[in-house]
Amino acid sequence: MAIDTSAPSAGAMARVGQAMRWLRRHPTVLAGLVILLTVTLMAVFAPLFTIYDPQRLDPLQRLKPPSAEHWFGTDQLGRDVFARTVYGSRVSLIVGFTVAAFACIVGLVIGLVSGFIRVLDPVVMRIMDGLMAIPAILLAIAIVGITRSSIWAVVIAVTIPEVPRVVRLVRAIVLTLREQLFVDAAVSLGAKLPRILFVHVMPNTMAPLIVQATYVCASAIIIEAILSFLGAGTPPAIPSWGNMMAEGRTYVLVGWWLLLFPGLLLSLVVLAVNLLGDGLRETLDPRLRRSTNNE
Repeated sequence: MAIDTSAPSAGAMARVGQAMRWLRRHPTVLAGLVILLTVTLMAVFAPLFTIYDPQRLDPLQRLKPPSAEHWFGTDQLGRDVFARTVYGSRVSLIVGFTVAAFACIVGLVIGLVSGFIRVLDPVVMRIMDGLMAIPAILLAIAIVGITRSSIWAVVIAVTIPEVPRVVRLVRAIVLTLREQLFVDAAVSLGAKLPRILFVHVMPNTMAPLIVQATYVCASAIIIEAILSFLGAGTPPAIPSWGNMMAEGRTYVLVGWWLLLFPGLLLSLVVLAVNLLGDGLRETLDPRLRRSTNNE
């Protein structure tokens, strides 16, 4: 008996067509997605994009301007700036994606509990308000200062200031959802609290949480670069955009490329993440989607 596969293929083609039409209506989102994917591929397959070791010293080639041999020039120690920029993207992307994942997971759990359990809500939110009262940079510097300098220390230091923002978002959504009829129905049927939170309430928080994750990722990338620039981030032995700009600021008058290229990549990645977040917000928010369709 022959199996008709035309219906699934037609459905898949229709979804692809819808995605292409959506991307044509949002060219900035497409540009952000292309930039982010390009930088991610460069970070993952860094050895394929450059023949130079980012740590290799060549004093005879120090402070050489951009050329066919060294696309982004060389630094004060003769290291290839393009290779260091490519490998430095690994640090920024790891920190950005990891912080976004950790902050959203922890913030989701705390926000669900705080928004649904009225007794715990005042205590939890006062703790979150206290964390938000401390500038994120100062809190991150303090945390990194009492730990060993490493990428994971930076991840923890950046995650803690971002958690309260996620908690407040999730809590605001849960406060509305807990009054809905489907929650009352689940309670009347004897559903346990974990099932109510993670089966009935949590799915309705995913759309705004995904959008918030993009902004957390962009913020984490910037904070990591600031920490590295101030000498409180990743160790100097690890190439990162913040470390590169911190080392190059002394030689900016004779080597402008030392600050230009890592700063340009940092700006492009943050812009790409924000553009992607704006596009997801327009897609996942029904009110914005209706207004866009009406236009």
